Formats: sequence, structure tokens, C-alpha cells
Amino acid sequence: MTKETTQLPKILYVDDEPINLQLFKFNFQKEYQLLLASSGQEALDILSKEEVKVIVTDLKMPGMNGIELIERIKKQNNTKICMLLSAYDISEARKMGLDESKIYNYIRKPWRRNVVGEILKKALEE
Repeated sequence: MTKETTQLPKILYVDDEPINLQLFKFNFQKEYQLLLASSGQEALDILSKEEVKVIVTDLKMPGMNGIELIERIKKQNNTKICMLLSAYDISEARKMGLDESKIYNYIRKPWRRNVVGEILKKALEE
């Protein structure tokens, strides 16, 4: 890790699909120090060791879904900025028990780089 990389803001991206992890990394690795997790538990392990302001998580994952992950993150630290990403409409997330006050933004897959880039930029400015 270079000196420049360590000065970039850290973002944790959580998705059980390896291709989605790589796609996110490919699109944002120059602007952010990216931490990637393939499960909710792996994300929690990373958060126990790393100071991360913004977390972007997929909704539907085995074991612990994105809503459960956000709930656990917010219990530990309510100042974390959490975003939910899904191919499903937000109504699906609501059916799964989403408390919308706990998420900063809901991003629909397939996402566009410029849209997600703007959302991340605004989140980090807050």
C-alpha cells in the first residue's frame, strides 16, 4: 500500500458475488481505499480492525443479509454511513424489515459509476 493509498478515504463494500466485488474495485480503486468483504461476518471483522466511515452492502446475501448487517453496524456505531445496494426494488427491502432511517441511500443494481461516485462523494463530505 502506497502513501497516497493510505490517505484516500476508506470505503467497505460488501457483496457475496465475486464479480460485483471486482467491478466495484475496478471502478473506484483510484479514488478510495477499498476494503472488500464477501459476507456480513467478514464485513464486521474488517470493521473491528479498520476505521471506515462508509459501508456499501448488497441486500441479499447468505447468512447475514444487508439489512441485518446494517442493524449490527448501527448498534455498534450509529455514525457510520450505510448504503444498501440491490437488484430488487426498495419495496423488497421494506418487506425484509428495512428501517430506512438507518440507511443513507438505496442504490439499485445495475448501478452507474457516475451516480454511485456522486453518492459516495456526498456521503464522505458529511
